[in-house]
Amino acid sequence: MTDTFETLAVHGGEPRPAAGGSVVFPLFQGTVFETDRGEAPYSRLGTNPTQRHLHRRLAALEGAEAAVATASGMGAITTALHSVLAAGDHLIAAGEFYGGTHRFLTEHAARLGWTWDLVNPGDPGAWREALRPNTKAFLTETITNPLTAVGDLAGAARFARAHALTSLIDNTLATPVVFRPHSVGFDLVCHSATKALNGHSDLTAGAVTGSRERIARVAAVLGSYGASLDPHAAFLLARGLKTLALRVRRQNENAQAVAELLDGHDAVAAVRYPGLPGHPDHRRAAGLLDGFGSVLAFRPHGGASAAEAIVKALRLPYAAPSLGGVESLVTRLDLGAAAGDMSGEAVRFSAGIEGADDLVADFAQALAQSPALV
Repeated sequence: MTDTFETLAVHGGEPRPAAGGSVVFPLFQGTVFETDRGEAPYSRLGTNPTQRHLHRRLAALEGAEAAVATASGMGAITTALHSVLAAGDHLIAAGEFYGGTHRFLTEHAARLGWTWDLVNPGDPGAWREALRPNTKAFLTETITNPLTAVGDLAGAARFARAHALTSLIDNTLATPVVFRPHSVGFDLVCHSATKALNGHSDLTAGAVTGSRERIARVAAVLGSYGASLDPHAAFLLARGLKTLALRVRRQNENAQAVAELLDGHDAVAAVRYPGLPGHPDHRRAAGLLDGFGSVLAFRPHGGASAAEAIVKALRLPYAAPSLGGVESLVTRLDLGAAAGDMSGEAVRFSAGIEGADDLVADFAQALAQSPALV
């Protein structure tokens, strides 16, 4: 019998019994431990017992052989890239990347001796055109932030395999509840565990999952850079994972309900959420994902003044960055002139686990106060 994801989230990677017979795996706060083997567990190397327990849990949830936790989501992405790229290597980056990832590539890749090309995640022809003799890796995202594009993910994994590239994917917005990239052939899966994996907006962490061999290389880089997750944060993250499925499914339902209100509303010029039939990647997302994520973006009629009025009128979401927590969040964004029907002033909404009817009612009253309707 195959366990459901809900059961896996509670029990996957958990030893039975844990130390002392505890139902909850304990926190080992120490930094170094006696051992009769060659190498003692050491927290900077991510080998403290609590860190190792978290790694087993993360691997189980993504269906991977191994995992390692990092001090942040950017720690996960950068460490994974460092494990596969050397000076002189080329990277294909497919997507509308998270700002931190884009800044890292823009500001640091050249200094590291890497070159990279940014391509459309849904256009295999663009991938082939970007391919070079020194291309070593292919990086993409499951659902992009904030425009929620969903690329040809299975095709990307096949393309990378066919050209002997290491395939990496940022699965933060989807989470393994919605998509498990290893199942379609991705080599390394990265997360900002600050977001939904923890889910309570109270710690900063990242994660990388993959084969034992690949994760050993990631862990070696991580130990050298000193960016392992501390044991107390690892304990909290392992605890947060137990409710992951319940939280993410509720967040997906709430995002869908709000997206349906926004779609076609007189105060809204455009909305992007993969669960809407009008989304450019809806059919692909529906065939690939088990849900459409907790994040949407919309552009109100009336520009910046309307966006400001709507955000101020909302009672339930906090006006704050980040995403994936139990509380809903809204953030104003300037998407510039290259985002198609979303160009200009927009609002990103990250759905929490509040009641869907309450969120819909709150958005309805806030939209009614848009100056575009006056």
